[in-house]
Amino acid sequence: MVLAVAFYDVVVWVHVSAIVLAFGPTFAYPVIDAALGRADARALPAWWATRAVVGSRLIAPAGTVALLAGAYLASDRDLWSEVWVTIPAAILVVVMGLGGAFFGPNDRRLAVAAARDVEAAAGREVRWSAETEALRRRAGAVGAVAGALILVALFFMITKAGA
Repeated sequence: MVLAVAFYDVVVWVHVSAIVLAFGPTFAYPVIDAALGRADARALPAWWATRAVVGSRLIAPAGTVALLAGAYLASDRDLWSEVWVTIPAAILVVVMGLGGAFFGPNDRRLAVAAARDVEAAAGREVRWSAETEALRRRAGAVGAVAGALILVALFFMITKAGA
């Protein structure tokens, strides 16, 4: 038995795998935030710093691979005029841009502000400052929008909506 796989299909696998690696974990962020907040608020500054590292070392590289693989796939089959290709491509560019312009900087600022709050608590219950709360709210709101955009992109790609 010989297993024959077309190069195009391998690139589809690379594209889908990169999307899963880049954005799959981000859907767990609110759950992790809540669980750590209940278990030990003092762990949250390290968690928020970790999110910034995940963004730069996993999300950005995997998102770039997804974008390049998707560009190859669309070009190889001349699909750039298809709505189910252009909308997800635009969404990927927007979400990747948010990663560098918003999520990374916001998570780093959030980690620093929260660490100050933990230090100020001096062993007592941690009370988040107005700055920390504002950064948390912003991260949650923009994260929800980014998550919704990712789901919209998946819908277009899977259903080939508009084809």
